[in-house]
Amino acid sequence: MNKATLPFLDRGQAGRVLAEKLMPYFGRANLLVLALPRGGVAVGFEVARALQAPLDIFVVRKLGLPGHEEYAMGAIASGGVRVMTPLPGLSVTAEDVAEVVAREQAELVRREHLYRGQRPPISIEGRTVIVVDDGLATGASMRAAVLAIRQQHPAHLVVAVPVGAEDSCQALRDEADDVVCAAMPYPFRAVGLWYKHFPQASDDEVIALLEESRREHEQALRQHPAQQKNPFPPPQAHSPHSANGLVQGLQQHLQPLTGAAHDYDPLMQLIGPARFALLGEASHGTQEFYRERAAITRRLITEKGFTAIAVEADWPDAWRVNRYVRGLGDDADAASALSGFQRFPAWMWRNTEVRDFVEWLREHNTGRALEAQVGFYGIDLYSLFTSIQEVLDYLERVEPEAAQRARYRYSCFDHAGEDSQAYGYAASFGLAPSCEDAVVQQLREMTRRMADMPATPGLERDEAFYAHQNARLVRNAEEYYRTMFHARVSSWNLRDSHMVETLQALDRHLGAQGTPPKMAVWAHNSHLGDAGSTEMSDRGEWNVGQLMRDRYAGDAVRVGFSTHHGWVTAATDWDQPPQRKRVRDGLHGSWEDVFHQTGTSRFLLNLRDSAGLRKLVEPLRLQRAIGVIYRPETERQSHYFHTHLAGQFDALIHLDETRALEPLDKGPVWSAGEAPETFPSGL
Repeated sequence: MNKATLPFLDRGQAGRVLAEKLMPYFGRANLLVLALPRGGVAVGFEVARALQAPLDIFVVRKLGLPGHEEYAMGAIASGGVRVMTPLPGLSVTAEDVAEVVAREQAELVRREHLYRGQRPPISIEGRTVIVVDDGLATGASMRAAVLAIRQQHPAHLVVAVPVGAEDSCQALRDEADDVVCAAMPYPFRAVGLWYKHFPQASDDEVIALLEESRREHEQALRQHPAQQKNPFPPPQAHSPHSANGLVQGLQQHLQPLTGAAHDYDPLMQLIGPARFALLGEASHGTQEFYRERAAITRRLITEKGFTAIAVEADWPDAWRVNRYVRGLGDDADAASALSGFQRFPAWMWRNTEVRDFVEWLREHNTGRALEAQVGFYGIDLYSLFTSIQEVLDYLERVEPEAAQRARYRYSCFDHAGEDSQAYGYAASFGLAPSCEDAVVQQLREMTRRMADMPATPGLERDEAFYAHQNARLVRNAEEYYRTMFHARVSSWNLRDSHMVETLQALDRHLGAQGTPPKMAVWAHNSHLGDAGSTEMSDRGEWNVGQLMRDRYAGDAVRVGFSTHHGWVTAATDWDQPPQRKRVRDGLHGSWEDVFHQTGTSRFLLNLRDSAGLRKLVEPLRLQRAIGVIYRPETERQSHYFHTHLAGQFDALIHLDETRALEPLDKGPVWSAGEAPETFPSGL
């Protein structure tokens, strides 16, 4: 029998010791061992071998404190989970945190691609999962792994390490169903102290161990075929026969878009009397997505009486545009009205397509009564400090005493220096006071003020509504920034819930006279397609499309966009300048690839009204999503997720080749030139 006699010889011996501690799980159905690379893989290999279970990796990256990288200030894991560790007595700026997170996120994606290749991860849902590492010091990496794995709904989750600090092992008992620490020496100090040989594991070693474990397990299954199904399916492939059948089926249902005035007649018919047209985009930087969305919206306004455009943008910046299109404010033209969009990524709204649409909107509104004009509104929640200032400015104009109370409450944020992430980090871990009570109190006061406003439409009521929504945004943004340092799922859900709350508030405000308004909503596909029909739901995420369909049923119509290849405006990393980047051909077997194979360069699919088409597109396939960041070198990991297209959208518009959105402020690296003939090799 192997005993936990310290120090262990190496990770292999430690894994065999740990395996004996885990023998009660031997023979359990649907057992899966997940190892944290690199060091955990050698341990997990021995555990999986002893328990005759499949082995897979789960990538976690420690976030080292700048200047003291051996000390973990947190960790990130597959699935977008981030866990931060309190740092009593230590100071770290939000910029430093963001830099470390960006660097480690890139490494996380690189490792997943390197270790796994094109092979999909083994499904976690419903399994008994044993997550293994070579040791447990602060526990930040393991906590991130546990949070991320929990989102994939395992039946039973076990944390197992050969050696760990007692307090870290005990703390994880609140988060895992079982914790097995073979040895807990005191004082602990560092994992490497408890091994005679503790070299840094290499990528090649990880890949070799995973391959060997896979071969051993497949051999065991051949010897005992009834034991369990093979958890190692080959990389997703679509046979030529099935692919051709799908392509031929789609060709019977697609409606070509030729550029004619009647192109979108079928879409207008599909939208019918619905009050919310959710118009998506597969990237935040594709010219055609913006152009076609604007063309559809113009028809919704002129033919169906739509009176509002609500966009994935900050409320105060969009309100400046709203004033311009209504003939108010001091801006001389649309470009000036859009100049409030300064925060990254400014090109999302400061671009030539939005500029031209805003000018059209102002012209359309000219001469119309206030209640008949079409407004332009933002539904996002990033503008914490701008919205605080807007509340204060409004109250200074209408009631200075109320402004004084608000200034006192909002002074809780002063220590953050108008840095939202710095506030969230400090408040999350007790390094500075939370402002939750203060923002709730201010929102209550603004809500009472709004309730006293006359119901008759007019500029006074509009300005009060604007200020009230800023106060609500501050309340939601405060919670969002406090949450973002713990788990991606919570912050994502808060953000999309805020967007829906804003749409509902607009619905009440614009419909106060009894006529329900109609709104076009512009946001990314990932917000407007139903999350319940994508792998987002496996992570516990919901989105605007799902919530709007739940609340408004057929009154909310969801329209997605896709492209196969072309160009996009995007950054390589957060807060970097926009670049004009080549969009790679759609990944083999993806929806983009299938649409390309139809041979029709631009078309509309009515997914809602054809049972035959819905059945055809129901199977799970990969779909591309490019946000404001585009990393072609890790495209599969960074930009693809699985979707059931039939439930995701009511209609989809495919534009096979697309161009990059043109920013009003191109910056130093955006170029309008074509790629050299030697692209992409450079030779």
